[in-house]
Amino acid sequence: MAPGRRRLGAQLRTRVHRLQVSAVPILQCAVAAGLAWFVASDLVGHARPFFAPIAAVISLGLSLTSRLRRVAELVVGVSLGVLVGDLLIAQIGSGAWQITLAVASAMAVAVFADGATLLAGQAASSAVLVAPLLPPGGVGGFDRCIDALIGGVIGLTVASVLPTDPVGPVRREARALLDELGTVLARTGDALRNRDPSAAAKALQRARASQPLIDELRTALRGGHDVTTVAPLYRRRRSTLGRYSELAERADYAMRNARVLARRTYQALCDDEPAAPEFADALAELANAVKTLTAELGRGGDRERAREPLLDVVGRAVVLSAGWTSGPSEQVMVAQLRSIVLDLLQATGMARAEALTAMRGG
Repeated sequence: MAPGRRRLGAQLRTRVHRLQVSAVPILQCAVAAGLAWFVASDLVGHARPFFAPIAAVISLGLSLTSRLRRVAELVVGVSLGVLVGDLLIAQIGSGAWQITLAVASAMAVAVFADGATLLAGQAASSAVLVAPLLPPGGVGGFDRCIDALIGGVIGLTVASVLPTDPVGPVRREARALLDELGTVLARTGDALRNRDPSAAAKALQRARASQPLIDELRTALRGGHDVTTVAPLYRRRRSTLGRYSELAERADYAMRNARVLARRTYQALCDDEPAAPEFADALAELANAVKTLTAELGRGGDRERAREPLLDVVGRAVVLSAGWTSGPSEQVMVAQLRSIVLDLLQATGMARAEALTAMRGG
């Protein structure tokens, strides 16, 4: 098969997978929008309940973090925007500068009241819509607030009836973080083996750039807990999310230690300090142990299977520290390696005391 055709096939598979992952959120938004319009129009009797489906989609979103707060911000934002916009348009009429003043006033009131991004943005949007869609001084503002409330409630209801998987996104983000940790460790080991300061600098730069992965994992965890709160079918997944919360914390600590390790490696290479070749091998083994843990997460398997490779790395580190007397950089590097292993053992579910005992060979 030609390279171009292979790339096209890979891109197509990636896009199909992306669509499969987003299928449930898309279905949620579509069902919630239609249901919100039906309730506001056919049951409540509003003539143009355009904001009900908008509110339903916003309350759901493709991210589940702080959904209840977003619904509250949405309703308050609509209320402020319509109130301020309606009062101004009733006095000064419609036009370019009138809308400019209405938007600025609505956003200023929203920022003064709370400062939330959604609240201020929704206040601005509602103020813009007042001029063409609502008669000045009419009751449209109150109706739109009711529509927003209907949409928000229906969005939450749909989320509880058609919930997304609370664990899937967390597992994907955890794997991405561990993959990056393994890459940093492997590249640090390669830099040390090849005595290449520039490669060590790149590994350090990559470790320092890993914070967004940690943030995304924590965001996914918050979203997963949100799903288990509104969806009774997924309440039993809370214990799984609790284990991933522990993994996220320990993976964060491991990445921080990897940054220190990469920085010390870079400094040692820049200063032309000696280093035992075996340490590069130990880093390669640790990177492979991280890959084992990542693979277990990807299969939904048993994290305990990753413990033995981690303990093998500790055994190598003990041998290194016993025979190493060259300088402080080497001692720090071995200490950081042991700290990373300790963090990862706890990520597999071991208590700290248990992990320390295992590392001492007990």
